[in-house]
Amino acid sequence: MTHLVNQHCVINGHRIAHGVHGDGDPVVLMHGTPSSSYIWRNVLPSLVAAGYKVHVYDLLGFGLSERPSDPQVDTSVTGQVPIFEALLKVWGLTDLHVIAHDIGGGIAQRFGIQSPERLRSLTMIDVVSFDSWPSSRTRQQMQAGLDQLIKAPDTDHRSHFRDWLLSTVQNKARLTETAMKIYLDFISGPVGQGSFFQHQVRHYDPRHTNDMAPRYAELGQGPVQLIWGADDAWQVVDWAHRLHAAIPGSQLHVLEDCGHFAMEDQPEQIAALLVDFLTRNS
Repeated sequence: MTHLVNQHCVINGHRIAHGVHGDGDPVVLMHGTPSSSYIWRNVLPSLVAAGYKVHVYDLLGFGLSERPSDPQVDTSVTGQVPIFEALLKVWGLTDLHVIAHDIGGGIAQRFGIQSPERLRSLTMIDVVSFDSWPSSRTRQQMQAGLDQLIKAPDTDHRSHFRDWLLSTVQNKARLTETAMKIYLDFISGPVGQGSFFQHQVRHYDPRHTNDMAPRYAELGQGPVQLIWGADDAWQVVDWAHRLHAAIPGSQLHVLEDCGHFAMEDQPEQIAALLVDFLTRNS
C-alpha cells in the first residue's frame, strides 16, 4: 500500500496530509466521502506522465489528515474551503485546474464561484449538487442517531460499511481485493469510527450545495467537465444532467459499467478523459 500523501502541514492548528507529484501545470485532486486521496492512485500516474504537477491531500477529518478530537471543528463542505485556500498558499498556487469527486465537488463549486479567476478548469466526477445528498440509504442510517452509530460494535460497523462501500462500484471483486480494507480502516476502530460520524456523516447536509446552486451558471465562465458513472447508486445520473444543464458550456461524459467510485471502476477511461480535457484547456 502506497499513499499519495507523504507530507504534512499545519493549517489553523490542524495537521493536513498532502503530496505533490510531477512537474508542469498545477492540478489539484479533491476526494470525497467515505474515502481519501487514495482513491486517485490509479489516475494520478497518467496525469503526471502527461506533464502535470499533481497536488493531492486528505480533507481535515479524513484519511491520513488529523481527526480533530473536538466535534465542533468545522469539517463540513463549507468549512473545508478555507482549509483548501490555505493549502494553496502552502503549495504556492495562484491558479489551478481542479478535479473533484463526491463532496469534493461541493468544495470545488464553492471555491470556483467565490474565486473564478483562480480556476483554470474544473472537472467534477459523480459530485454532490443541489439537494442531491445524502442518499436515501444514508438518510435511513442517520435516523438511528450519531451517538448510537458511534457506539456500534466494531464487527457490526465494519460489516455494515463494507456492504455500503460495495454499493459504490460495479466491480465489487476488484474493490474487495484492492482498496476495501484501506477505506474501512480509515472509518473504523477507536479513532476512525467516531471521527467518521462526527466529521463526515454529521455534515451530510445539502444546504452546503443548495446555497450555491443558484450561482452554478457562474462556473461556466471557464471550462467545466462532468464525468458520471451510469450506474451510480449514490448520485444517480439524473443529477449529472441537471448539473450539466445548470452550467453553460459544460461537457458531460456518462460512463457505462461504472458506479459512484468511478475511479475504482473505470480509472483508465477517466484518466484519458482528464488528460484530453486538461490538454485542451491548458
